[in-house]
Amino acid sequence: MPLPNETAPLTVIPGAIRFNTDSMKLEYYRGGPVGFGTTTQTGEWVNLTTDSPDIQTGGARGLFMGGQPGSGPGVNTIDYITISTTGNAISFGSLTGSVKHTSSCSSSTRGIRGGGFGNQNTIDYIAVSSTGNAIVFGSLTPSTYSAGGCSSSTRGLFGGGYIINVIQYITMASTGNAVDFGDLTQARAYGSSCSSSTRGIFAGGYIPTIISQNTIDFVTISTLGNAADFGDLTTARSGLASCSNAVRGLFGAGAPNQNTIDFVTISTLGNASDFGDLTSARGYTNAACSSATRGVFGGGYAPSVTNTIDYVTIMSVGNAIDFGDLTGVKGGPTACSNGHGGLG
Repeated sequence: MPLPNETAPLTVIPGAIRFNTDSMKLEYYRGGPVGFGTTTQTGEWVNLTTDSPDIQTGGARGLFMGGQPGSGPGVNTIDYITISTTGNAISFGSLTGSVKHTSSCSSSTRGIRGGGFGNQNTIDYIAVSSTGNAIVFGSLTPSTYSAGGCSSSTRGLFGGGYIINVIQYITMASTGNAVDFGDLTQARAYGSSCSSSTRGIFAGGYIPTIISQNTIDFVTISTLGNAADFGDLTTARSGLASCSNAVRGLFGAGAPNQNTIDFVTISTLGNASDFGDLTSARGYTNAACSSATRGVFGGGYAPSVTNTIDYVTIMSVGNAIDFGDLTGVKGGPTACSNGHGGLG
């Protein structure tokens, strides 16, 4: 039997299942070629998920981290919600520092926050299933803020920021500094990002001399390289928020203050389509997280800073419904969950 990181022989049939006696995990064989979620032409063995956020926490958890309660500095607060319910957010703990316009990604066990206004470079992590304070993970290289964050079950990506086109990545189960992945098609800040288990999507943002734009880029998360053009949002905007399940990506709100929600099918290419509207227009910046069924949007400026949380059913179309409130008003928070589309 091949070693855990060894490419399987060509005779292995995609979909085959084995028990890896080294990692003590079930694995399935995902066939090539490159671009279909694999890093080789012949495919690779991938862990089968044998638990779920519902088992771990009583439901997929969404985390809202940092933000700005007005015109002053950022905060270090972390709020959490159970995405399948409705109601107000609850205090989770604190980040290692006070931040606004920060970014995040997550696995099924860890929530990870990177960067912040003033070109901070700190990356923190927390255990999603518990409550408590964040621990230092490492550093972004280069430092930035308002990047787009997304992830598979293993890799977290931070794309762009003020004002760079660099995509950085981390291995979420470890700790350490971010490593260069490639470049976005253009330098941008205040964009948003979401993912399936194979693709990362980066949309919208601010570019000097062009206040907001509608570009959507994509990358294959398991590889390295530059982003390619996916299509366009229905309107140009920055300071928007994004979330996804394994099939659809949603992009909500953005500056100039909008209530528009767009959607794309992540495995395809093409322009976004109209999904519906948030309960209020909001811009710099709101945050979003998701389970396999629900997308949740929280915070932002509407035009004054707000604590509103809305939700939608991802595989439908229609307007958002009130979910509850964050523990305080927050502009420029970031959000992640242990049930998003990048986890499969």
